[in-house]
Amino acid sequence: MRLHGLKYFTFCITPCLLLCASSVGADAATDAGALVTVTVNPASKHPISPWVYGINNATEVEGRPAGVTLDRSGGNRWTAYNWETNASNAGSDYLYQNDDSIGSDAEAGSGVSSRIAKDQKAGMASLVTFQLQGLVAGDTKGPVAVTNPPDKTRFKKVFYEKKTVTDEPFTVKPSTSDNYVFMDEFIWALDRKFAGQNIFRAQPAKLPVFADLDNEPELWKMTHLEVQGANGIGSDDFIARTVALATALKKQFPEVVIFGPGNYGFLGLYNWNGEINTTATANNWFADKYLMALHNASTAFGKPLVDVYEFHWYPEATDSAGKRVTTLSDAQLTSDQVQAIVQAPRSLYDQTYKEKSWVMNVISRPIAIIDRLQVRINADSPGTKLAIGEYDTGGGQHIAGTIAEADNLGIFGARGLFAATLWPLTKEPYSLAGFRAYRDFDGAGHHFGDTSIEATSSNLADVVVYVSTDSTRAGRVVMVAINRSEAQQVTQVTGQPLSGTAHLFQMTAATAAKQSTVKPIAAGTQPASGSAITLKLPPLSVTTVDIY
Repeated sequence: MRLHGLKYFTFCITPCLLLCASSVGADAATDAGALVTVTVNPASKHPISPWVYGINNATEVEGRPAGVTLDRSGGNRWTAYNWETNASNAGSDYLYQNDDSIGSDAEAGSGVSSRIAKDQKAGMASLVTFQLQGLVAGDTKGPVAVTNPPDKTRFKKVFYEKKTVTDEPFTVKPSTSDNYVFMDEFIWALDRKFAGQNIFRAQPAKLPVFADLDNEPELWKMTHLEVQGANGIGSDDFIARTVALATALKKQFPEVVIFGPGNYGFLGLYNWNGEINTTATANNWFADKYLMALHNASTAFGKPLVDVYEFHWYPEATDSAGKRVTTLSDAQLTSDQVQAIVQAPRSLYDQTYKEKSWVMNVISRPIAIIDRLQVRINADSPGTKLAIGEYDTGGGQHIAGTIAEADNLGIFGARGLFAATLWPLTKEPYSLAGFRAYRDFDGAGHHFGDTSIEATSSNLADVVVYVSTDSTRAGRVVMVAINRSEAQQVTQVTGQPLSGTAHLFQMTAATAAKQSTVKPIAAGTQPASGSAITLKLPPLSVTTVDIY
């Protein structure tokens, strides 16, 4: 999706922030608006995975924020990538075309290895795609006919294990004249490219490389008609292939962290896009079937095969007129559209929130998809982690996008996700600014803490506050306070011991309108002590509070 011709629009808001170490008096609270209480439970805490601050194709993103930690090389382009020649197929994105878009270098695997090298240089881990579908581009000669797919003269067959075809040893210079491509040889060759760095092991010399088992398979009959055909792939077949490919990769590198299945969205998770007869309140979703099957296969194999359940999340939430939030990228938005965007992240976890969407017609209950999946992981496949490989909540040219992205990143840390990578749907300076609430918010390299502390808001529709501590600096507390409402909100955060000075950094529509790059501005300092701090949050704002 590409949206162009957007113009900037700003709300007339005067930024205002007040911090103190005691409660706000009744009169002050009345003047400033209703008091919101955020209760912190310091005893309930867990580490925040560093990999939740990721972006797809990060090295190519214009205006990439500092401190991005993970780059995913994924999407439709990678399903039919041939590592031996670097040829790939665009699928339905463009004429089902075989070409050299990923790389024209004759060196085998360079389309991936060059990206890993760029990521390592930029301080990012890598999530790279391994081809599960079964056919990859055999040439770079342009569009492929889809009248009777697949045209096998244009593709080569994928085998997960080389030994199933030949006894020849692995090589970094595989023959390109045969009709085979091997996945275990692919991962072996990548490791050899970075010899001595242990990129697929638990203790890499620099940064890890994770393995992604293909992309949005429920949609292959549409997105990759050229190789899949119109019948699609059944869930049983897909799971069997997943076990086979994961087994092949783990035999080479037992510690490699593998992601799957890469569901495209809710219906993929729910019923494999219509294949499975499911019930909203039962434990018979595709996700449940997958988790149980992989758990059983992992038990037989002797170690986890798929370490991370990965899904994609482009919210189906709409405004009152039925416009999906992911399409609301204009700089001028109505209040209704703003609220649709800034409330949308609540469907990831809020057990009380019902969005406006067709999903509500299917399940008639709050989605709370992260919590729902975590419950089933705990029951069906303990130890499996969660990741969101693609997501975008809209509002990329508006402060609403900043708020939504800051909320997403806070949720990922608070809910214990292993990884997450934004997929910007267009140029999104305001969405990217959401990263800056957590990463390098002061321009001096300071980040949100690495330990999440439970915090509960008395008015989640208006205010959410994410609280963290820093394992490397005793006593340091960092908060990200989000005001989704179009009114000032006086918010008291209570229960977390505080000492030192609160350093304030803030983003609003008014501050952003004055910047070429949307980022937090310094908003002063304030002594902090005791166990309560009060913030006077401007309308539609994100405020980072660094206390040390």
